[in-house]
Amino acid sequence: MQSNSILHPKRLHYHYVVWLRHDLPAGLTVFLVALPLCLGIALASGAPPFAGILSGIIGGLVVSFVSGSALGVSGPAAGLTTVVGASIIGLGDYRTFLLAVLLAGAFQVLLGLLKLGTVANYFPSAVIKGMLAAIGIILISKQLPMALGYDQPDFWTDGFMGLFSSNQFYRNLANFYHHFSLPVLFITLSSLGILVFLADVAKHKAKWLPLPLVVVALGIGLYWLYPVLQPNYALKSTQMVQIPANIFSQMTFPDFSRMWSDTRIFKDAFTIGLLASLETLLCAEAIDKLDPLKRKTPVNRELLAQGVGNMLCGLLGALPMTAVIVRGAANVNAGGRTRLSSFTHGVLLLLAVASIPFVLSMIPLASLAAILMLTGYNLTKPSLYRQMFTLGWNQFLPFIITVVVVLATDLLEGVAIGLFISIYFIIRNNFNAEYQIEQHRSLDTEHFVIRLNSMVTFLNKVNLQNTLYKIPPYSVLTIDGSGSRFIDYDVLEMISEFEKQAHEKHIELIRINIERVTVTNAH
Repeated sequence: MQSNSILHPKRLHYHYVVWLRHDLPAGLTVFLVALPLCLGIALASGAPPFAGILSGIIGGLVVSFVSGSALGVSGPAAGLTTVVGASIIGLGDYRTFLLAVLLAGAFQVLLGLLKLGTVANYFPSAVIKGMLAAIGIILISKQLPMALGYDQPDFWTDGFMGLFSSNQFYRNLANFYHHFSLPVLFITLSSLGILVFLADVAKHKAKWLPLPLVVVALGIGLYWLYPVLQPNYALKSTQMVQIPANIFSQMTFPDFSRMWSDTRIFKDAFTIGLLASLETLLCAEAIDKLDPLKRKTPVNRELLAQGVGNMLCGLLGALPMTAVIVRGAANVNAGGRTRLSSFTHGVLLLLAVASIPFVLSMIPLASLAAILMLTGYNLTKPSLYRQMFTLGWNQFLPFIITVVVVLATDLLEGVAIGLFISIYFIIRNNFNAEYQIEQHRSLDTEHFVIRLNSMVTFLNKVNLQNTLYKIPPYSVLTIDGSGSRFIDYDVLEMISEFEKQAHEKHIELIRINIERVTVTNAH
């Protein structure tokens, strides 16, 4: 019995080696990705900066162990910023909003207990890949301002198309000369060079050295070196990671006395819980596709974990969380193997904001932008588009439409439209494969054989009806249903209705495994 225990020395040594070689570097990478996202999403939502950080900490320390996902990483999600911001404003008080977050978590726990997480299994692969590709494009586009030294980008609140709106793009373009920074661009290009050209070295010869750490160290070094070389090269505070000096003093708690004061609390709770659940399920499905070991996330347990996490977020004053594809993809790309990578990122978030906020404030945003841009590129490589195109229009159209709609609207709308297009192709293919018709001539009589396929539903009724009514007079028609596992009553009724016309046209109708039903006329 002792040899099977997780506490056995050999198993402990194995887990330690896996953590040291894979999960520690991956956790550090995810930490570097998550930190600015946590702060930015909090600011975009109109919440205290600590709320975003705390959400990431809870996602790492708590959700990673309750969840069964090996590579998923949870935290505040950009896809919820609009809903969260509107809820905070509508409820008029952040402490009241926390009640909605608490109830949203309870709603997710209920969904998990009812085992409703399997809905994610019904999303086609083309739609999931389209969602990933669109997120990759958004990720790259949102990091470009930081990568070029833009010190006033409003890239947290607007969608992809908002980058080209007259309110943002043209205004920033007019002031581009004042925002563009060659020193920042040098940090970005140097960081990308390290991540791209040293990737093989780090993968095969220096697995112990995470390249994102090298990138951050380079950024900090240049932050100190620039003023020495040329005072005009000094980076602005808006081009650096900004951590509040006393971040824990910003903690707040829900006001339970307001629980029954406003019905909007329950409405917002349902909206947040539903959107967070859908986004989590989609992201879990996407991360499973990226997992090199092809492990499967237990989706009902994932909903339970997210629900527990969001209940804690509501109790402790954090933003609502979901499984986040950006962090999960960064985890995969960094070589994460187990849930310890997500836990490690949570520990690092906690230690960083508690002990060394001044060091974090020395990290140029351009360094983090380079990491995120490469992560985005890996999600939307040109080879992916070529591969999807070679699979045919049935796969490519849902894929590319999902990409376009996600970019034009948001994640959930894009996936919904992509799913609708996929269903359309399923129905169309079902039309095309509903039956086979054979024709031959014998003794001056035309013989037609219609062989129905395994599933014949009401969707096939129109095409089959048109074919029946085109059968010429004085012929023999055989309708063979022996290969069918299911024939819809509507189809059986239509064939029975045709029998009368066949008699009038002198068509000999032969049924094989086709039930005759009574046709009832509606008046």
